[in-house]
Amino acid sequence: MNIFGIGLPEMAVIAAIALLVFGPKRLPEMGKTLGKTLKGFQSASQEFEKEFRQVIDPDVPATASSLSEAPISALPPPSEAAVTVPAVPAAPLSVSVEAD
Repeated sequence: MNIFGIGLPEMAVIAAIALLVFGPKRLPEMGKTLGKTLKGFQSASQEFEKEFRQVIDPDVPATASSLSEAPISALPPPSEAAVTVPAVPAAPLSVSVEAD
């Protein structure tokens, strides 16, 4: 179990220090608050992604389930006026090596 580069022993030490500092009565309160905060960040991130997808392609409705399961075929087709790059003639590279 490795979360953010912190292993199980480090997490146990952090939990023990938090228990000593905040006490057994405030620790569950703080855990609930932290959980609600993380859930708020997650929902804000999903909402931002949904709005971003709607700006990119307003024809496709973005739902919460379609954000992670959108098939590649849902992408718009490439435009007919494709950009062509002129061919560059291959010129031989000349490399000079100087001896010291």
